[in-house]
Amino acid sequence: MLNINEILQTIEMVKSRHLDIRTITMGISLFDCISDDKKKTADMVYKKIVAKAGKLKETGDILASRYGIPIVNKRVSVTPVSLIGASGGGFAEIARALDRAAKEIGIDFIGGYSALVHKGMTDYERRLILSLPEVLSSTERVCASINVASTRAGINMDAVALMGEVIKEISRATADKKSVGCSKLVVFANAVEDNPFMAGAFNGCGENDCVINVGISGPGVILGALEEVKGADFSVVAETIKKTAFKITRAGQLIAMEAVKLLNANFGIIDLSLAPTPKRGDSVARILEEMGLESVGAHGSTAALALLNDAVKKGGVMATSYAGGLSGAFIPVSEDIGMIEAVERGALSIEKLEAMTAVCSVGLDMIAVPGDTSAAVISAIIADEAAIGVVNNKTTAVRIIPVCGQSEGSVEYGGLFGTAPIMKTSPFKSDEFIKRGGRIPAPIHSNKN
Repeated sequence: MLNINEILQTIEMVKSRHLDIRTITMGISLFDCISDDKKKTADMVYKKIVAKAGKLKETGDILASRYGIPIVNKRVSVTPVSLIGASGGGFAEIARALDRAAKEIGIDFIGGYSALVHKGMTDYERRLILSLPEVLSSTERVCASINVASTRAGINMDAVALMGEVIKEISRATADKKSVGCSKLVVFANAVEDNPFMAGAFNGCGENDCVINVGISGPGVILGALEEVKGADFSVVAETIKKTAFKITRAGQLIAMEAVKLLNANFGIIDLSLAPTPKRGDSVARILEEMGLESVGAHGSTAALALLNDAVKKGGVMATSYAGGLSGAFIPVSEDIGMIEAVERGALSIEKLEAMTAVCSVGLDMIAVPGDTSAAVISAIIADEAAIGVVNNKTTAVRIIPVCGQSEGSVEYGGLFGTAPIMKTSPFKSDEFIKRGGRIPAPIHSNKN
């Protein structure tokens, strides 16, 4: 039973520490839209999304006003489109239907232009992947994700190689917009079915017809709590984070339960992820620095992030019976002012970020690299990140932007995407490694039957 007093305690967090519900994401199954006629499939996709999510934005606004907690984004995720369009094809037609529906109902993004190719790749999945440059350059709100690896299957290096080429094509296709199309694509290892965050959200095959997943964020709240225990040992730090995460999650639980009632949907999960924004008081990097690091990226950053991620998960799990998604801490560079400044001062490199992804929620997120970075290097970065996920049995991901025509400085995207400093990659080649193809086998601990 939720206690309204628990929610009232969060009002000060909202006012002074940037607490918000980062997203209410409605997951919608599209299996009943499958047909062997691509136009018919696209039409049914559009109609179902509008029918199910037509009041999603209005509901979010009502709940934000009722409880005084900002709800930043209203989003929709759908069944992976590679499955929906397998019979009749028409992936681009479905993408346009998704984009049209998103605009019609007034949501921020719609995710699920996705394919799961962690063990093998069918012809129709390859066609969806090859359509990504056209789709992400011609739509405004469609987000895509490709799962190329899993702990159970290993790493599909053919898919990894293909994704490097496709990301370069997307960069070129959106060169006039600072290659922003790449920001709407995530390459996963161990993708989860109930992730409410873009660009990687999709409604998994094991989900209900219509579900509500809520993603909460509160780096500023955690930072404020740690400022009150300055100098305390790490057991106190962990306990403080855990208790604060509990309060934040309870707020999200209430919003989710109310949204389920108003939208006549099923309850999905609460994802407590410390997703930063470019606002100065809303940074995961600053939390790590509050623990005693001169700058994020210094030695000790990985240990500090591991503590933060674990304590956040523990607090969230105690606060809701249905914690899920990616719960933990995100470290996207362009969306976190502390991360941006650490890169600019030379404290944070891609290599250090990669080490930190072994203990955070996801992986290399919103990383801008020089536009002349080769497809093979991009694929190798994806392979490295997938290996971390596969071996550690966790979700990892890469959202990388080779910025056409730019080799240094930074690129401004605005809004939640913030400012991306151009990060250097290794000058040494990975071409022969990527050319081998095939599948890197699953680790021995994956055989648990």
